[in-house]
Amino acid sequence: MGRRIMVTGCSGAGKSTLARHIGAALDIPVTHLDRLHWRPGWVEAPREEFRAAVAEAASTDSWVIDGNYSRTFDLRLPFADTVVLLDASRYTCLYRVVRRQLREWGQETQAPGCVSKIDAELVQWIWKWPTRRPLMLRRIAAEAPSARQVLLRSPREVAAFLNTL
Repeated sequence: MGRRIMVTGCSGAGKSTLARHIGAALDIPVTHLDRLHWRPGWVEAPREEFRAAVAEAASTDSWVIDGNYSRTFDLRLPFADTVVLLDASRYTCLYRVVRRQLREWGQETQAPGCVSKIDAELVQWIWKWPTRRPLMLRRIAAEAPSARQVLLRSPREVAAFLNTL
């Protein structure tokens, strides 16, 4: 297993949970892109400020970075030695997002000052995930050709992957 691990996939697929498990197993710092991207009240960070924070996180010797934000792939993929794509079904992702919302009702879990929520944009993102997957796979193959590429589609595959760490 490498020391620079990118975890990506659909919202609700389990990126943050998997990143925490990988980080704990390998004793590697974990960066959640949502925490860099969002300001209190769900205000987006200025583009260059966000990119600078991602570039700083990706420039260290070891990291686990979870999140999509494809506009920062150019800052992460060239440095990643392992790219994990979580590819759960849209139904699984929707179920998990609703379950998370109920569990974290009123809490600031995605980023400081951002109370958990489900909105039409999030549901639409999840529903359209199958159309985004091919582009993401092509970008990973093209921009991180020497990285170990891991595609995980089920909880069983995630568990088996974690057992290899």
